[in-house]
This record gives sequence, structure tokens and C-alpha cells, in this order.
Amino acid sequence: MIQDKRIFSSAPKENLDAIPDRKARFRGAHIVGRAIEGIAILLFLGAAVLAAWDGIRNGFGYFRFFARYLVMLYCMELYDILFFDWFLLCHSNFFPHFYPELKGIVGPHMFGYNKRTHILHFLLYIPLCAVIAQPMMCAPRNRSFCPGSRPDSPSVRRKRTAYPE
Repeated sequence: MIQDKRIFSSAPKENLDAIPDRKARFRGAHIVGRAIEGIAILLFLGAAVLAAWDGIRNGFGYFRFFARYLVMLYCMELYDILFFDWFLLCHSNFFPHFYPELKGIVGPHMFGYNKRTHILHFLLYIPLCAVIAQPMMCAPRNRSFCPGSRPDSPSVRRKRTAYPE
């Protein structure tokens, strides 16, 4: 419904070239498409906030936060590869249904056209998760790990008494 080729810049160039520019399918289609896009982004951000809140509530350390966010991003990337690339693009009639110009262009031979991008994402998620996990350590239950915190602060004393070694 958005029909903005800039959003689909990761699609194969031959697919983008085959799709003609069209008017909106119905009045307000762009607004509906942008609303769906906004909801999807808010859901993703909500999942990240929920993961942070749950980790803080359960006293996660740095590596548990790091692993949680890394698993979330890797699962999202695997979903992208398996569902969007393999199923929708290569093994279904989804895109040719909406764009008949793509019949004969899309198919199983397209799988892996963007593997370099996926590999780059898998590599970039590691430092991204390392950066995201650090601020989680400054939450009230994890204050002892926060840079500049004193070892004798009340939160550290509470933590020592709450979890005897």
C-alpha cells in the first residue's frame, strides 16, 4: 500500500525495474500503508522495551542482556530470510499476484540474492547488542555495574544481602 520504491531498495534491481509506477489502489492507501508500517515499528520497539524491563526486573547481567538482544535480532533476521526471501519471494505467488509484471522474474532462482546484506546484518548485530546491553546495567537493580557507582552504595549492599554467595 505504500508503493514507494525507496522502501524496497533491497529488492533485486530487475524486480524494481519491472514494476511500473502506479496510482494508489484506493483513496487513502498510502495512509493505511504508513499506519501499518508505524505499528510494525512500534511493536518491534515494544518488544525491545519489554525485554529490557523483564531483564532489569530479573537482575540480568551484561552478558544475559547481550545474549537476549542478540537472539532477538538473529531470530528476526532468520525470519526475514526464511519467510520473506525463501517463501514469499521464491516459492509463492504473492508478488506476481499484485504485480503481474513479475511473472517469470521471481522464483526459486532468486533465493540468496541478498546474502551479503544478511551476513552484514549478522555481523553488525554483535556490536549493536554490546552497545545496547551496557545502558541496561545502569537500571536501579543493576546499579552496581554502572560506571561511576560506588561499591558501598545501598543498592550494592541490598544486592549482597538479597543474594548470599
